[in-house]
Amino acid sequence: MAKKDKSEYIIQAVDHALDLLEQFHDEIDELGVTELSKRLKLHKNNVFRLLATLESRGYIEQNRVTENYRLGLKTLELGQTFIKQMGLLRQSRPVLEWLVSQCNETAYVAILKELSIVYLDVVETDLTVRVVPRVGSRLPAYCTAAGKIQMAYMNDEELETFFPSKELKAFTPNTITDRDVLKKNLKVVAEQGYAIDNEELDLGVRCVGAPIRDYTRRIIGAVSLSGPSMRFTDERMDKELIPLVKQAAEEISMKLGYHK
Repeated sequence: MAKKDKSEYIIQAVDHALDLLEQFHDEIDELGVTELSKRLKLHKNNVFRLLATLESRGYIEQNRVTENYRLGLKTLELGQTFIKQMGLLRQSRPVLEWLVSQCNETAYVAILKELSIVYLDVVETDLTVRVVPRVGSRLPAYCTAAGKIQMAYMNDEELETFFPSKELKAFTPNTITDRDVLKKNLKVVAEQGYAIDNEELDLGVRCVGAPIRDYTRRIIGAVSLSGPSMRFTDERMDKELIPLVKQAAEEISMKLGYHK
Protein backbone atom coordinates (compact mmCIF):
# COMPACT_ATOMS: atom_id res chain seq x y z
CA MET A 1 0.00 0.00 0.00
CA ALA A 2 1.35 3.42 -0.96
CA LYS A 3 2.44 5.58 1.95
CA LYS A 4 0.27 8.65 2.39
CA ASP A 5 1.76 12.11 2.19
CA LYS A 6 1.69 13.82 5.61
CA SER A 7 -0.38 16.65 4.15
CA GLU A 8 -3.28 14.20 3.80
CA TYR A 9 -3.46 13.90 7.60
CA ILE A 10 -3.82 17.64 8.25
CA ILE A 11 -6.87 18.58 10.32
CA GLN A 12 -8.27 21.77 8.83
CA ALA A 13 -9.65 23.22 12.09
CA VAL A 14 -6.26 22.80 13.80
CA ASP A 15 -4.56 24.31 10.75
CA HIS A 16 -6.87 27.35 10.95
CA ALA A 17 -6.26 27.71 14.69
CA LEU A 18 -2.50 27.78 14.15
CA ASP A 19 -2.92 30.26 11.28
CA LEU A 20 -4.86 32.47 13.68
CA LEU A 21 -2.13 32.35 16.35
CA GLU A 22 0.51 33.19 13.75
CA GLN A 23 -1.26 36.47 12.89
CA PHE A 24 0.15 37.92 16.12
CA HIS A 25 3.75 38.72 15.25
CA ASP A 26 6.28 41.58 15.26
CA GLU A 27 4.38 44.77 16.17
CA ILE A 28 0.89 43.21 15.90
CA ASP A 29 -0.23 42.58 19.45
CA GLU A 30 -4.03 42.89 19.11
CA LEU A 31 -6.53 42.05 16.36
CA GLY A 32 -10.30 42.20 16.07
CA VAL A 33 -12.63 39.55 14.66
CA THR A 34 -13.21 41.46 11.41
CA GLU A 35 -9.50 41.85 10.73
CA LEU A 36 -8.81 38.20 11.58
CA SER A 37 -11.65 37.15 9.27
CA LYS A 38 -10.06 39.10 6.40
CA ARG A 39 -6.57 37.80 7.09
CA LEU A 40 -7.63 34.17 7.40
CA LYS A 41 -10.27 34.37 4.65
CA LEU A 42 -12.74 32.72 7.02
CA HIS A 43 -16.32 33.62 7.96
CA LYS A 44 -16.63 35.60 11.21
CA ASN A 45 -18.57 32.75 12.83
CA ASN A 46 -15.68 30.38 12.21
CA VAL A 47 -13.24 32.93 13.63
CA PHE A 48 -15.44 33.33 16.74
CA ARG A 49 -15.38 29.58 17.30
CA LEU A 50 -11.61 29.40 16.90
CA LEU A 51 -11.13 32.31 19.30
CA ALA A 52 -13.51 30.80 21.87
CA THR A 53 -11.64 27.49 21.78
CA LEU A 54 -8.21 29.08 22.08
CA GLU A 55 -9.44 31.46 24.79
CA SER A 56 -10.80 28.55 26.85
CA ARG A 57 -7.32 27.01 26.89
CA GLY A 58 -5.46 30.26 27.64
CA TYR A 59 -3.78 30.67 24.25
CA ILE A 60 -5.83 33.75 23.39
CA GLU A 61 -7.34 36.42 25.62
CA GLN A 62 -9.67 39.34 24.99
CA ASN A 63 -8.86 42.91 25.89
CA ARG A 64 -12.06 43.94 27.67
CA VAL A 65 -11.46 47.63 26.83
CA THR A 66 -10.88 47.36 23.06
CA GLU A 67 -12.69 44.00 22.65
CA ASN A 68 -9.79 42.91 20.43
CA TYR A 69 -7.90 39.69 20.98
CA ARG A 70 -4.26 39.06 21.89
CA LEU A 71 -2.01 36.12 22.73
CA GLY A 72 -2.61 34.54 26.12
CA LEU A 73 -0.11 33.47 28.76
CA LYS A 74 -0.21 29.85 27.60
CA THR A 75 1.70 30.81 24.44
CA LEU A 76 4.45 32.34 26.58
CA GLU A 77 4.62 29.18 28.70
CA LEU A 78 5.03 27.06 25.57
CA GLY A 79 7.76 29.34 24.25
CA GLN A 80 9.62 29.26 27.55
CA THR A 81 9.39 25.46 27.65
CA PHE A 82 10.81 25.25 24.13
CA ILE A 83 13.72 27.51 25.04
CA LYS A 84 14.51 25.62 28.24
CA GLN A 85 14.52 22.31 26.41
CA MET A 86 16.95 23.42 23.77
CA GLY A 87 20.45 22.12 24.47
CA LEU A 88 21.90 25.21 22.86
CA LEU A 89 20.25 27.44 25.43
CA ARG A 90 21.20 25.28 28.39
CA GLN A 91 24.83 25.16 27.38
CA SER A 92 25.16 28.77 26.27
CA ARG A 93 23.70 30.62 29.26
CA PRO A 94 26.71 30.26 31.61
CA VAL A 95 29.06 31.14 28.74
CA LEU A 96 27.06 34.30 27.96
CA GLU A 97 27.27 35.26 31.63
CA TRP A 98 31.04 34.70 31.57
CA LEU A 99 31.34 36.75 28.38
CA VAL A 100 29.53 39.72 29.92
CA SER A 101 31.64 39.45 33.07
CA GLN A 102 34.75 39.86 30.91
CA CYS A 103 33.74 42.90 28.85
CA ASN A 104 30.49 44.25 30.36
CA GLU A 105 28.73 44.42 27.00
CA THR A 106 25.43 42.76 26.04
CA ALA A 107 25.81 39.17 24.78
CA TYR A 108 23.34 37.13 22.73
CA VAL A 109 22.92 33.64 21.39
CA ALA A 110 21.02 33.46 18.10
CA ILE A 111 19.86 31.06 15.41
CA LEU A 112 19.11 31.43 11.72
CA LYS A 113 15.44 30.99 10.85
CA GLU A 114 14.61 31.23 7.15
CA LEU A 115 15.85 34.71 6.08
CA SER A 116 16.05 36.06 9.60
CA ILE A 117 18.14 35.89 12.72
CA VAL A 118 16.29 35.15 15.96
CA TYR A 119 17.89 36.03 19.30
CA LEU A 120 17.06 33.27 21.78
CA ASP A 121 18.75 34.54 24.92
CA VAL A 122 20.57 37.61 26.20
CA VAL A 123 22.70 38.68 29.14
CA GLU A 124 22.78 42.44 29.45
CA THR A 125 25.49 44.87 30.43
CA ASP A 126 24.87 46.95 33.55
CA LEU A 127 26.08 50.10 31.81
CA THR A 128 23.50 52.85 31.37
CA VAL A 129 24.01 53.25 27.62
CA ARG A 130 23.10 49.92 26.07
CA VAL A 131 21.34 48.32 23.13
CA VAL A 132 17.69 47.38 23.71
CA PRO A 133 17.47 43.54 23.84
CA ARG A 134 15.53 41.93 21.01
CA VAL A 135 15.00 38.41 22.29
CA GLY A 136 12.41 36.59 20.19
CA SER A 137 12.43 39.21 17.43
CA ARG A 138 13.23 38.34 13.83
CA LEU A 139 15.87 40.58 12.29
CA PRO A 140 17.30 40.48 8.75
CA ALA A 141 20.26 38.11 8.74
CA TYR A 142 22.34 39.94 6.13
CA CYS A 143 22.90 43.04 8.27
CA THR A 144 23.55 41.42 11.66
CA ALA A 145 26.80 39.90 12.88
CA ALA A 146 25.04 36.77 14.15
CA GLY A 147 23.32 36.35 10.79
CA LYS A 148 26.33 36.98 8.59
CA ILE A 149 28.55 34.53 10.45
CA GLN A 150 26.00 31.76 9.85
CA MET A 151 25.48 32.71 6.21
CA ALA A 152 29.21 32.89 5.56
CA TYR A 153 29.57 29.13 5.29
CA MET A 154 26.76 28.68 2.77
CA ASN A 155 27.66 27.89 -0.83
CA ASP A 156 26.70 30.17 -3.75
CA GLU A 157 23.64 28.12 -4.60
CA GLU A 158 22.32 28.33 -1.04
CA LEU A 159 22.90 32.08 -0.98
CA GLU A 160 21.08 32.52 -4.30
CA THR A 161 18.10 30.71 -2.77
CA PHE A 162 18.47 32.70 0.43
CA PHE A 163 18.43 36.01 -1.45
CA PRO A 164 16.62 35.61 -4.78
CA SER A 165 16.57 39.38 -5.22
CA LYS A 166 19.84 41.10 -6.17
CA GLU A 167 18.97 44.28 -4.27
CA LEU A 168 18.53 44.07 -0.50
CA LYS A 169 16.70 46.53 1.73
CA ALA A 170 18.83 49.28 3.27
CA PHE A 171 18.34 49.99 6.98
CA THR A 172 21.21 52.48 7.31
CA PRO A 173 23.75 54.00 4.89
CA ASN A 174 26.11 51.17 5.96
CA THR A 175 23.80 48.29 5.00
CA ILE A 176 25.21 46.08 2.25
CA THR A 177 22.39 46.10 -0.30
CA ASP A 178 24.04 44.41 -3.29
CA ARG A 179 23.93 40.60 -3.17
CA ASP A 180 27.25 40.19 -4.99
CA VAL A 181 29.01 42.62 -2.64
CA LEU A 182 27.49 40.76 0.29
CA LYS A 183 28.80 37.42 -1.04
CA LYS A 184 32.33 38.86 -1.23
CA ASN A 185 31.97 40.17 2.31
CA LEU A 186 30.79 36.75 3.51
CA LYS A 187 33.88 35.08 2.01
CA VAL A 188 36.06 37.34 4.14
CA VAL A 189 33.88 36.55 7.17
CA ALA A 190 34.34 32.80 6.61
CA GLU A 191 38.12 33.18 6.34
CA GLN A 192 38.45 35.21 9.54
CA GLY A 193 35.92 33.20 11.56
CA TYR A 194 33.89 36.16 12.84
CA ALA A 195 31.49 38.78 11.48
CA ILE A 196 31.00 42.44 12.26
CA ASP A 197 27.85 44.52 11.95
CA ASN A 198 29.23 48.00 11.45
CA GLU A 199 26.07 50.06 12.05
CA GLU A 200 24.38 48.09 9.25
CA LEU A 201 21.05 47.56 11.01
CA ASP A 202 21.00 50.45 13.50
CA LEU A 203 23.06 53.62 13.37
CA GLY A 204 25.29 53.96 16.40
CA VAL A 205 25.33 50.21 17.10
CA ARG A 206 28.11 47.74 16.31
CA CYS A 207 28.15 43.98 16.85
CA VAL A 208 30.57 41.09 16.51
CA GLY A 209 29.52 37.46 16.13
CA ALA A 210 31.16 34.02 15.99
CA PRO A 211 29.71 30.62 14.98
CA ILE A 212 28.47 27.84 17.27
CA ARG A 213 28.94 24.30 15.92
CA ASP A 214 27.57 20.98 17.14
CA TYR A 215 29.21 17.54 17.27
CA THR A 216 28.65 17.09 13.51
CA ARG A 217 30.62 20.34 12.89
CA ARG A 218 27.44 21.93 11.56
CA ILE A 219 26.84 25.59 12.41
CA ILE A 220 23.68 25.76 14.51
CA GLY A 221 23.85 29.29 15.93
CA ALA A 222 26.01 32.22 16.86
CA VAL A 223 27.25 34.21 19.84
CA SER A 224 27.33 37.96 19.45
CA LEU A 225 28.26 41.04 21.42
CA SER A 226 26.39 44.27 20.79
CA GLY A 227 26.87 47.83 21.96
CA PRO A 228 27.16 51.51 21.07
CA SER A 229 29.78 52.38 18.47
CA MET A 230 31.51 54.77 20.86
CA ARG A 231 32.53 51.77 23.01
CA PHE A 232 33.01 49.32 20.13
CA THR A 233 36.05 51.04 18.64
CA ASP A 234 38.20 49.23 16.06
CA GLU A 235 41.03 48.92 18.58
CA ARG A 236 38.82 47.44 21.29
CA MET A 237 37.17 45.10 18.80
CA ASP A 238 40.53 43.74 17.62
CA LYS A 239 42.22 43.47 21.00
CA GLU A 240 39.34 42.44 23.27
CA LEU A 241 35.87 41.82 21.85
CA ILE A 242 36.63 39.64 18.81
CA PRO A 243 38.90 37.24 20.78
CA LEU A 244 36.31 37.03 23.58
CA VAL A 245 33.34 36.27 21.32
CA LYS A 246 35.34 33.65 19.40
CA GLN A 247 36.38 32.03 22.69
CA ALA A 248 32.76 32.00 23.90
CA ALA A 249 31.50 30.44 20.65
CA GLU A 250 34.19 27.76 20.82
CA GLU A 251 33.33 27.01 24.45
CA ILE A 252 29.63 26.50 23.65
CA SER A 253 30.53 24.41 20.61
CA MET A 254 32.71 22.13 22.72
CA LYS A 255 29.88 21.71 25.24
CA LEU A 256 27.75 20.52 22.32
CA GLY A 257 30.35 17.92 21.35
CA TYR A 258 32.30 19.82 18.71
CA HIS A 259 35.99 18.97 18.30
CA LYS A 260 38.43 20.69 15.99
